[in-house]
Amino acid sequence: MEDTKYQEVWDLDKLFPGGSESHQLLEHIKELKIKINKLHRKVSNFQPPHNVADSIKVAELMEYIGTLRIHLSQANSFIICLLAQNPKERKATSLQSEIGHIGASFESLVHKTQKILQSIEGKFWKELLDSNLLSNYKFILNEWRKQGEYQLNENEEKLVSDLMIDGYHSWGQFYNALISELKVHVSINGTINELSVGQAIKLRSHSDVEVRKESHEALEKTWEEKEDLFSRILNHIAGFRLQVYKNKGIENVLKEPLIDNRIEEDTLDAMWGAVNKHKKTFTDYLDKKAEMLGETKLNAYNFWAPITENKQQIDYKKAVDFVIKHLSEFGPELENFTLNAFEKGWVESENRSNKSAVAFCAGFPLIEESRIFMTYGGSINDVLTLTHELGHAYHNYAMKDVDGLNRHYPMSLAETASTFSEMIVLDAAIEKTTSNEEKIFLLDEKLKRSVMNFMNIYSRFLFEQNFYQERKQGFVTPSRLNTLMKEAINEAYNGSLGNASAYSWVWTPHYYITKSPFYNFPYTFGYLFSLCIYAKAKEKGKEFEREYLALLRDSGRMSTENLVMKYLEEDITSELFWEKGLRLCIKDVKEFIRLTENT
Repeated sequence: MEDTKYQEVWDLDKLFPGGSESHQLLEHIKELKIKINKLHRKVSNFQPPHNVADSIKVAELMEYIGTLRIHLSQANSFIICLLAQNPKERKATSLQSEIGHIGASFESLVHKTQKILQSIEGKFWKELLDSNLLSNYKFILNEWRKQGEYQLNENEEKLVSDLMIDGYHSWGQFYNALISELKVHVSINGTINELSVGQAIKLRSHSDVEVRKESHEALEKTWEEKEDLFSRILNHIAGFRLQVYKNKGIENVLKEPLIDNRIEEDTLDAMWGAVNKHKKTFTDYLDKKAEMLGETKLNAYNFWAPITENKQQIDYKKAVDFVIKHLSEFGPELENFTLNAFEKGWVESENRSNKSAVAFCAGFPLIEESRIFMTYGGSINDVLTLTHELGHAYHNYAMKDVDGLNRHYPMSLAETASTFSEMIVLDAAIEKTTSNEEKIFLLDEKLKRSVMNFMNIYSRFLFEQNFYQERKQGFVTPSRLNTLMKEAINEAYNGSLGNASAYSWVWTPHYYITKSPFYNFPYTFGYLFSLCIYAKAKEKGKEFEREYLALLRDSGRMSTENLVMKYLEEDITSELFWEKGLRLCIKDVKEFIRLTENT
């Protein structure tokens, strides 16, 4: 491994050679249009089954929809990668619009199918699902039938679908393009540096407090200059969504994200109840960190500050070797998978200014590969981001033999494998170090993640709840958005964070995701759920990898409550389940405070 040099620019040519000008890509999109037309005929001719023998027609339709979803995902992921590496590429932007139209047609036909299934009489429905041909689709069919209750009629669904492409999803795309193009001017050692948003945000973990503060203030100034534009984008996204919900008879804005995450509201309430019950411990951590930095209250721009004098910059090769070494200790499949990801050029990590600020993992199910995108800057946080996205890719790997419909797992479980991988690498580093200073440094990094999940994510959840409530009454002004954000942060952090960014609603990209609102609580869910899985893995050793892969493989074909009951034999509607994970984090806080008592 010593002689290995890892490339920092990914290989996209294996997917579609030639980028946005790829002949194979254009042919793929052409084939997608043909397949969509074929699906349109299939759905138009599809009639509600009248006897169990008709189950073969349902199975054939489900299989075709699943196959088409995989082909659509392949093209969509590629376009996302092209725009991430170069947000200004016009051809890719045009192709994204084209794929968006195809995707909207696909979703419209799925909704029409759901509506047909919803019309089937209840008693016969059970008989139909008991047939052998539909056993593999039983969960998804029940889910679709339930979703069919909230579908509009065919003409209304088509109208909404058409409006979504250029009037709804395009707002989210516009947000991503705008963020990617913004430049932030930060003074470092007396020199003004023009940085991308991603590069400026990365300075929050800089060793020099003045650099952290300068970056924070420069970012706030940038957001203030663009607040009107960003508030319009956010209001338009929310306004459209609320109008669609109103037409569908949905009053609770949480209904869709709960369905998407396949969890009950009791589960969400239990999770937040447990988090809030034990929040005092994490304010103790923040107060201790403030004391160590000579502050009465921890300033937000110092939250990611390295707590010791450890100014180590980890070069990319060392980072990759570090990740491979520690992930290999979990199991042979994860080790081989990780080696393959780096050897085959799946990772884009180069630190340059003309790329997207957002790290992600994109799956390519047709060739059973993934691509990972990030900007590597040399910090431990970058190492963990890399590990996090590798976890997403491993989840994709676990689903490689699953059919197209059953590999679609919810957001809450999407964060499970990523967070689990982070824990393996970070805990291994903590356990192996013999230096108290380094242990404090690593514990601090770990506890930052606990605070992010228990406090920051909760502030996002509170903000989004309150924002949607006010948006129902009309346009929410930038100043009011700032107030809502400040109030949410103050409540979530128990008043223990100073100079928090009132513009968090601008630079948090999850608020602008048009697929579904509340892309926040799944992170906390995944974090705590991963802790429970991690505890079991440490107990069982490498033999647990098979169970873990089976859990990931099943993540697309059962409710979250049933999945946890099957593999962990736990009831997640009870606060007791969530407190098990919280206790592990509380233990970390106590150890951190013990080690820093005389610091």
